[in-house]
Amino acid sequence: MSDRDRARRAVEAVWRSESPRIVAALTRHTGDFAWAEDLAQEALVEALGQWPDAGIPDKPGAWLMTVAKRRAIDGWRRRERWQEREPLFGHDALMAEHGHPVEDAADPDDIDDDVLRLVFVACHPVLPAQARLALTLRTVAGLTTEQIARMLLISVPTVQQRIVRAKRTLARENVLFEVPDRVERPTRMASVLQVIYLLFTEGYSPSDGEHTVRPDVAREAVRLARRLAALAPRETEVQALIALMEFQSSRFAARTDAEGLPLTLEEQDRGRWDRSAITRGRTALAIAAAAPQGLGYYGLQASVAECHATAPSFAQTDWPRIVSLYDALLQLAPSPVVALNRAVAVSMAEDPSAGLQIVDALAEELNDFRPWHAVRGELLERLGEQDAARAAFQRAASLPGNDAERALLLRRAQAEP
Repeated sequence: MSDRDRARRAVEAVWRSESPRIVAALTRHTGDFAWAEDLAQEALVEALGQWPDAGIPDKPGAWLMTVAKRRAIDGWRRRERWQEREPLFGHDALMAEHGHPVEDAADPDDIDDDVLRLVFVACHPVLPAQARLALTLRTVAGLTTEQIARMLLISVPTVQQRIVRAKRTLARENVLFEVPDRVERPTRMASVLQVIYLLFTEGYSPSDGEHTVRPDVAREAVRLARRLAALAPRETEVQALIALMEFQSSRFAARTDAEGLPLTLEEQDRGRWDRSAITRGRTALAIAAAAPQGLGYYGLQASVAECHATAPSFAQTDWPRIVSLYDALLQLAPSPVVALNRAVAVSMAEDPSAGLQIVDALAEELNDFRPWHAVRGELLERLGEQDAARAAFQRAASLPGNDAERALLLRRAQAEP
């Protein structure tokens, strides 16, 4: 890999970690969500032009914020609106104008709260549900349209259209940059929870790139969920989501081997699992389970994760209970991905052929989904059909996804019987 390619990857990594905070802060300063993202994107373009030659700044997030604020000042001056906005930028704006980077710590505003506000803005009920999801994944998770398309199982042009229309709608409706009050909050809660969960998923199993896990992204999702729980303590699904993420997070240290390749649940050293995270997960799940309405979407998933987290070994996992939990989840929220996960549980509770039958029935819906081919290869291998298994692993490796998974799939595809 060339130095410029390495620099470009570094720029992209910085963007994915810093962009939510930058866009959120700019939205508060400008009062214009769409323009804030444009300003942040312009700063990114400038970074891509300068950093490969000049090197990555010591504080890249502050550098991007400085450039974006300078562009905002230029825009206001062209619009003759600088005087009304100058008090909002204050000292930071003057520093930016004269080329001095703005330290994140010097910003008097609470950027962390801004990120949660940004999530609520992008999940405003004036937007269709799928538009909320696409917009938030773009601005809060920092995902590309290609990554969002793979995650949502839709086309790239569809994602692009939804994001553009969502921005226009927010501008037209003059949506304020704020966390809604208690009366309005429930109308956005389901979308907010979904986005936080997908943000965690991107950290737990990145959609592309060279890393098997991105704990920083997952931790940000957990942080947002806990802030949300403080805002809405009676929302039991928030507690259920926290439980699910804690159970999943407990395995981070054990999810990769010495080469950085992913390990399955069966291969992981359970002694390396974070028992404190499991305890936190069980506490949160108990709160959710005590609700009169019973467990919902995230509660059922958290219960599956609890089964894995508390099993003494892979062989001693309560697979029949996991199958029943997936049955309930499919009744509540039918999904081919949930059905695929259920098929894995069935293969363990019964036998691989029963699981393979379910997997094959999902071919039309999931043929371009890497995990479908990977699961199919695993089941074929357990049934002794080595050639078919290798073909399935090869097909899985050819589909979009992160590089570490691809390397493991290719290794399995090339393995001798």
